[in-house]
Amino acid sequence: MFESRCGVRCNNCERKEQVNCKGCIEMEMPFWGGECKVKCCCEKKGLDYCGKCGDFPCEMLSNMGKEQGFDPTVKITQCRIWLEEEH
Repeated sequence: MFESRCGVRCNNCERKEQVNCKGCIEMEMPFWGGECKVKCCCEKKGLDYCGKCGDFPCEMLSNMGKEQGFDPTVKITQCRIWLEEEH
């Protein structure tokens, strides 16, 4: 079962309660108040998460969080796992 659009495991996130995040699936806007382009892209295409997209993994997802020091391959791997679980 997917927990986010991009592959973040929201249910295992230690920061979720600290920042009052309900997860992007439950929130109209991200907790930081800006726009998440990955969330918007998935929702615009009517997809549950990035792994279901024909362009997966796209450049946007592959670079998501890099500037903040996060490794996007973790999210990409999780999207692949969710996709495999569905089949």
